[in-house]
Amino acid sequence: MTESQPLVVAFDLDDTLAPSKSPVNPRVAQQLVDLARRVEVAIISGGQISQFRSQVVDNLPDAADALGHIHLLPTCGTAYYRHNGDEFALLYSRDLTDDEKTRALAAVEEEAKRLGYWETDTWGPILEDRGSQITFSALGQAAPVDAKKAWDPTSEKKSALRDAVAARVPDLEVRSGGSTSVDITRKGIDKAYGMNQLAAETGIDLSDMLFYGDRLDEDGNDYPVLAMGVACVAVDGWEDTADKLDTLIAQLPLRD
Repeated sequence: MTESQPLVVAFDLDDTLAPSKSPVNPRVAQQLVDLARRVEVAIISGGQISQFRSQVVDNLPDAADALGHIHLLPTCGTAYYRHNGDEFALLYSRDLTDDEKTRALAAVEEEAKRLGYWETDTWGPILEDRGSQITFSALGQAAPVDAKKAWDPTSEKKSALRDAVAARVPDLEVRSGGSTSVDITRKGIDKAYGMNQLAAETGIDLSDMLFYGDRLDEDGNDYPVLAMGVACVAVDGWEDTADKLDTLIAQLPLRD
């Protein structure tokens, strides 16, 4: 694959397609549809499906010919949704067991309190059971972008919490998520897992995929995709993504 001729274009969500927990800009929504008329389009994020719906799906133009070519992989691909002609429907969900959830929730709450990261003034719940993933969001699920950016600008807090929780639940995967979040899943679950699920479901080789992400640095949650050898494009916010997509879309022919 040359960068200009992928068969699948995949994206991180927060701070790649949209500001954290915010709706995509109409420009990006139209670009996703335009891209899906040319190649398969995938979005892979640690967020749950409700986040995908509010940020992306609810803001897409009415485009029946394109929606069937959009793949949604919430919680890093432990769940997978495709459009069935009426809606985005679940193909599979690989949930944590009750025991895994209980231990993960206890570990992250206790370690956050021990480290002094358990905030009392938040925007919604700090802990969330996403079925296949437990997520800690330091300021709550609905915290504004500016507050989240200010909470841990160097990622020092997230890294310390991740390491402390990982020591408590060594059989589970603990990783930094978004700007204020730590995610807990089964071992081996990250965005590389999601990309492998995408390859399995589409039958398209990873070498024919292109991934856009804002955290491709070694500590970033997009790095596993780069490390597995998928061609990646580093972006700095949704505006940068949109500018780069203008160039990519112009190079791709419409699907027959």
